[in-house]
Amino acid sequence: MNVVHKMKSAGRLVRAAFLKARQRREKSPLYTSVHSNLDTAVHIGEAAAWLCRAQDSGVDRGVSYGCDFGEGFLASYPETTGYIICTLLDLARYYDDPTYERRAVEAGEWEADVQMACGAAGNYLNNPEPAVFDTGMVLLGWAAILRKTKSERIRAAAERAARWLVEIQEPNGHWIRGNAHGYANPKSTLYNVKSAWGLAEIGMALDEPKFIGPASRNAEYTLTKQLPNGWFEGCCLTDPVHPLLHTLAYAMQGLMGIGRICGRQDFIDGATRTADALMRLMDVGGFIPGRLARDFSGPSWCCLTGTAQTSIVWSELEARTGDKRYGEAAERANRYLMARHDISSPDPRIRGGMAGSWPVWAEYGRLKILNWAVKFFIDALLARMPARG
Repeated sequence: MNVVHKMKSAGRLVRAAFLKARQRREKSPLYTSVHSNLDTAVHIGEAAAWLCRAQDSGVDRGVSYGCDFGEGFLASYPETTGYIICTLLDLARYYDDPTYERRAVEAGEWEADVQMACGAAGNYLNNPEPAVFDTGMVLLGWAAILRKTKSERIRAAAERAARWLVEIQEPNGHWIRGNAHGYANPKSTLYNVKSAWGLAEIGMALDEPKFIGPASRNAEYTLTKQLPNGWFEGCCLTDPVHPLLHTLAYAMQGLMGIGRICGRQDFIDGATRTADALMRLMDVGGFIPGRLARDFSGPSWCCLTGTAQTSIVWSELEARTGDKRYGEAAERANRYLMARHDISSPDPRIRGGMAGSWPVWAEYGRLKILNWAVKFFIDALLARMPARG
């Protein structure tokens, strides 16, 4: 019986490998190959247009999760629509175009429409469960809206969401409850510090210090899990021993954001340790491995989302310190990303979108356009553009 079971398992593995190989042959050519157009304005324009199409693709005003290559737009995704709101408002300022602000407000109103009774954001639209991370990302968007408008509906929704986060927080600042189904190991969600940043931002927007203190406690907890070389323990749900660059970058961004708000240099220093390690790791072409062991060794594929997030942190560190090395690192990462950003596909679901991985068949967001990859790519490019107005 054991031999039969092993044979069946081996057969399933072979079939799965065959299917992946066929998808790679059929779908990879749908996305651009490496190209030489590094015109930043063109890339921002195409990526912004993709975000608009993704928002307009469904029956609501959320932003589509993205799409599998060659297939239709997926349903709106509450988590990432939350922080895409911030990018839409940045585009409104960059282009001096109020239609992006209108889109941002519509997305924020939609988030209030789908908010759960407990105050949390659900991890999905169908049969949602309350999720700490998703709630923090929506708070980032709502805080950005409240700095532009006086919407009482958004204010009330944000207060409910922030109270829920505080109520379920552990005394040490960590979140174990509220990590939704599939979060098999709640000790592997250190990236929730970015959710804590959302809590701090809404505390500032609402002038409520009671939301800022819990955010600071979470950042303090996060630093206890950082190694001296900048690596974070338990910072990836799928593989805590080899976390994604994406989730490590979430930790950097969360620490930077809370550090700004709370005036805590130790939080900024924690993010800087990771940013410095990644700057030393990046090669001359802008490549950073998509997963990282505790010694910062990693595979030969790139998580494009994480590279964009890291570029954003480097740009902020240059602005804070005046150290041009951070700016050069951000520019190099951005060139790597632009050379792999599709700006020529005849398929409007792909053109302007950003793949999850490079090569596109690697494990993160395999053969998919991801709305959050597009969002962070725009943020990374805007961070290098001269201020307008």
